[in-house]
Amino acid sequence: MKRSSTVFLQMVVVLIGMGAVALLLWEPHLEGRNANATLFEIYFKDPFLAYAYVASLAFFVALYQAFKVLGYARHNQVFSPKAVSALRTIKYCAMAIIGFVAVGEIFIVLDESEDRAGGVFMGILITFGSIVIAAAAAMFEQILQNAVDIKSENDLTV
Repeated sequence: MKRSSTVFLQMVVVLIGMGAVALLLWEPHLEGRNANATLFEIYFKDPFLAYAYVASLAFFVALYQAFKVLGYARHNQVFSPKAVSALRTIKYCAMAIIGFVAVGEIFIVLDESEDRAGGVFMGILITFGSIVIAAAAAMFEQILQNAVDIKSENDLTV
C-alpha cells in the first residue's frame, strides 16, 4: 500500500479519536437536565455518564489498534502475527461495545424518562455499526491468519 494512503488513513483515525473525545466532553453540557449544573454535578453525579466514559474505552482501544494495522500496512508488514493480533483486538472491542450498549439500553428502558426513543435508536445504530466492524475484523483476521500460515509454511520449506 502506498505510504501516502496509509498516512492519510492514520490521520483520519486520529481525527476520529479527537472528535470523539471532544464530543464526549462537550455533549453533557448540552443536556437539558444539566443546563444549570456545575461541572462537578455534570461529571461526578451522573452514573450513566461515567458508564458511557468507561464503555468508550473499548472504542479508543479499537482506534489505536486500527492505527497500528495501518502502520503495519505502511511498512509492508500486514501479513504478520502482530497485524492479526491487532485485528483480533478490534473484533473483541467491537463485541465489548455491543455488550456495553446492550446494558445501556436496559438502563434507558428501565428509566422513568419520557424520551427513551432517541436513546434506544442511537443504541441500535451503534450496535449495528459495531456488528459490521466486528464482522469485517473477523473476516480480515481470518484472511491474514491464513496468509501468515502460508507464509510460515513457505519459510520452513525454503
